[in-house]
Amino acid sequence: MKFETSLELLRFHAVAYTIYALFIVSLIAWFAYNLTRKEKAKSVVRIPFYGYMAFLVAGGVGHHIFTYNTIPWVEEDIIRDNIKPDQVVKGYIKEHKWNMEFPIKIKAHTRVLFDIDSKDLMYGFGIFRKDGTMVTQMQVNPGSKNDLLWTFHECGVFDITSTEYAGPNQYNHEGKDLMFVKDAVIVEGCKGEKK
Repeated sequence: MKFETSLELLRFHAVAYTIYALFIVSLIAWFAYNLTRKEKAKSVVRIPFYGYMAFLVAGGVGHHIFTYNTIPWVEEDIIRDNIKPDQVVKGYIKEHKWNMEFPIKIKAHTRVLFDIDSKDLMYGFGIFRKDGTMVTQMQVNPGSKNDLLWTFHECGVFDITSTEYAGPNQYNHEGKDLMFVKDAVIVEGCKGEKK
């Protein structure tokens, strides 16, 4: 099992956690039922109860052990010192303005290093799909190394905005986010994509 996008991963986790939550609710219902019974639970009955609890703990921990290595950006992040990016995108933020060229054109399945600096405040750098779901993000702190290595496995046109509150000057009087850049990233070259 391998996930290429955060949406695939979130869909899988939604199903897994729903099933897991139903198991936990059944454990609580079982416990509540035994509390309302007139006769006390016999010691033999406790063994299945604690066995079920152990099953839930093992299932929860096992789920994370099983899926941690299927998330594509985990391995990439761990060994990133040994990875040479295919493309480097540099820029900086000052006074709530992006100082970089848009749109950023990227070929699908290439590793991109976003090297973004802040000249004054703490900002965020977030790439979003058109439906508002996040592709990836990082904090951008002044005086720090702020870079993000990312491989785009999905094609499309994406928006960028600051994912950190950078003060009231980030918004105009109507509440519009002045750091929002529509169609800032274009990823092309996926299989089956029309040219």
